[in-house]
Amino acid sequence: MFSLQFNASAVFDQLDRARAVLDDLTPINEDIGEYMVKATRDRFVSSTAPDGSRWRKKSPTTIAAYLARGDGNRPNPLIGPSGRLGKEIAKLVARDAVEIGSALEYSGVMQDGAAKGAFGSTKTGRPVPWGDIPARVWLGISAEDERNILDIVDEHLELALDE
Repeated sequence: MFSLQFNASAVFDQLDRARAVLDDLTPINEDIGEYMVKATRDRFVSSTAPDGSRWRKKSPTTIAAYLARGDGNRPNPLIGPSGRLGKEIAKLVARDAVEIGSALEYSGVMQDGAAKGAFGSTKTGRPVPWGDIPARVWLGISAEDERNILDIVDEHLELALDE
């Protein structure tokens, strides 16, 4: 006669730990958010969209306007005198989601672009904006970001299962 006894408690303990990690994704989302804020800020240094394409350069008229106002020569796209858009990228983390973005009212225009006069005109009849603003996609997830996000998730699961 042959008898085999299997104690599955260790397996069930690991499954319970993995289930706990997956039940509340806040720590994973926190790490994903931190990563994406940095990755997005890095795009402002390289002037590239998440798909790797280069942002369209500022027009000579825009650069001349900066110089005329005393804001200096700021040739890099999306980096104005204050540099706020690239600095004020924030994350909002929840149990089941993470959002990355900016609360600046012009952030959507920089992402999607706008046609001359899209927002009406000033009291003096000048169009707002005074010229076309090309879309410069700064917010999104690149192929490299996807791989890094999966690595973050894998690390969290490995830690939960190794405990």
